[in-house]
Amino acid sequence: MRRRSLILAAVPAGLVTLAGCGDDSSDSSGKVDSSASPSASAPSAAPAPKIVDGPLPAITAGTKFGEKPTVAKGSGAPSDQLAVKTVIAGGGRTVAEGDYIQAQYLGQIWDTGKVLDNSYDRGAPLLTQLAQGSTMEGWRYALTGKKAGSRVQFAVPPTWGFGKEGNAEAGVKGTDTLVFVFDVQDTFNARSSAEGKKVPQDDAAVPKVGTNTDGKAPSVEIPKADPPKKLVSGYVIEGDGEAVAADDTVLVQYKGVVWDTGKEFDSTYQRSALTSFSLQQVVKGWAQGLTGKKTGSRVVIVIPPDLGYGDRPPAGSGIEKDSTMVFTVDLLAKM
Repeated sequence: MRRRSLILAAVPAGLVTLAGCGDDSSDSSGKVDSSASPSASAPSAAPAPKIVDGPLPAITAGTKFGEKPTVAKGSGAPSDQLAVKTVIAGGGRTVAEGDYIQAQYLGQIWDTGKVLDNSYDRGAPLLTQLAQGSTMEGWRYALTGKKAGSRVQFAVPPTWGFGKEGNAEAGVKGTDTLVFVFDVQDTFNARSSAEGKKVPQDDAAVPKVGTNTDGKAPSVEIPKADPPKKLVSGYVIEGDGEAVAADDTVLVQYKGVVWDTGKEFDSTYQRSALTSFSLQQVVKGWAQGLTGKKTGSRVVIVIPPDLGYGDRPPAGSGIEKDSTMVFTVDLLAKM
């Protein structure tokens, strides 16, 4: 797994009904492994901060969107509220509370200028949900309402950061104000869909999946035939993002149905909530079916029993023993 942020709280994972793989060695917790990264502060009991203009230290180099910034030390005393500045205004979708954002970022300590963490050097953007308890409160307040394509600089006092306890592992004292620069690349919510080119669905032996991109669940038409014995995975809509690796954590919309009956047994669309999970913690068919696929895509996956649940489906899932499962998956982003 890639090194996770020292500042990011663990992203809650969904796919609870998919978390138990078809063998005894699988992890059935349904949660992303967060052992490499301590959580951000607990949900703040403090009232919402006032958003003020400053003070904020100067960005002295790396001033373009997407460039790693160099930020000066803070001068004088920082505000006890949340100082926020849109350095570069983007024209993309507006970030709402509860959204997942994809962003490059850098964080450092006001007084010393010590850089705590940055995603630019890792070569992989951050993916986090701006929801209470999912990430730092200062991030949630500072980034909600901003647009994708924006560079946002802000200073987070302890009240909306790590609190009076600080974070020893990250090197943050309980009195430290933290300074962040975020390049917000994209934002995702329950209405997000794949974006790309439609791929012909010519194989009559493979379920046909709807190509709507309005955030609603696509249709799934099961062929009137026996299911395939081997895994099937193919594009319905092919995006132009990065290919997903076997150890990546991904953000998805999905719907699952049983081949024999066409009955839906699980769906993020019904819950109106996206799901983030590690490909190392789902059934083998999911991991194999999504590895190598590009973000931004819609993928149809047909999972035979030996790569799904076999004769041990989750209790109450509505999946019978030795069922073949069919999924439509919108692969929105990866961590």
